[in-house]
Amino acid sequence: MLVLFTDYGWRDPYVGQVKAVLATHAPGVAVIDLLHAVPDFNPHAGAHLLAALCRDLPAGAVVLAVVDPGVGGPREAVVVAADGRFFVGPDNGLLSVLAGRAQATRTWRIAWQPANCSDSFHGRDLFAPIAAWIAAGNFPADKLTEVDGLQVRFDTAELPRILYIDHYGNAWSGIRGGLAETGSGIEVKGNVLPWRRVFVEAGKGEAFWHVNSSGLIEIAVNRGSAAEKLGLKVGDPVRLPGSPDSRSH
Repeated sequence: MLVLFTDYGWRDPYVGQVKAVLATHAPGVAVIDLLHAVPDFNPHAGAHLLAALCRDLPAGAVVLAVVDPGVGGPREAVVVAADGRFFVGPDNGLLSVLAGRAQATRTWRIAWQPANCSDSFHGRDLFAPIAAWIAAGNFPADKLTEVDGLQVRFDTAELPRILYIDHYGNAWSGIRGGLAETGSGIEVKGNVLPWRRVFVEAGKGEAFWHVNSSGLIEIAVNRGSAAEKLGLKVGDPVRLPGSPDSRSH
């Protein structure tokens, strides 16, 4: 299984170009579009989303993860094996939260570039072939150099900010659900919101928080957009009761 996690969006040719390379080097391997709407140029938010969304992937899954504003610069290209899954992408922090939370990891630097590698599209020309070979069962050891770990590492603790807003206007935070007590209020943009287990337990138009299906605390509105109602955007702080001011994170 090949899993794609990028900030490429769907309006442009980038996802299709990557898939063409994957099909060339790993014919017959299933390709899953996990998310192509990671906040643009934001590996920090992407790192926490990736850790949450990949928690239930089967062993052997290969994730091509690209949020890479430093493409063409000095950042390294890497492969990380974490708890039986493989992750291919830039060493800019994007893979660091899942790696830091994993029980067992190995890391390789990609010590290879194809002759026709674009300076600005490593997702297609560098990461995609490596990911495809791994998924097809042809681990490219001759193109990799094992290293001690990632160079860029984000804190693996909770990120008390809005990471992602889906098309319904639900705002995902970087806080795992087990850290908040059900029944307590959560503060965002000056609003203290009540907990509701599911949408149907909230009144129509009511803003609330719940633990979403990916295990993260989410700000939502029943049959409405939390982003519109509360004026939320990616990066806004989220504060649990009794926690220090999240703007310090």
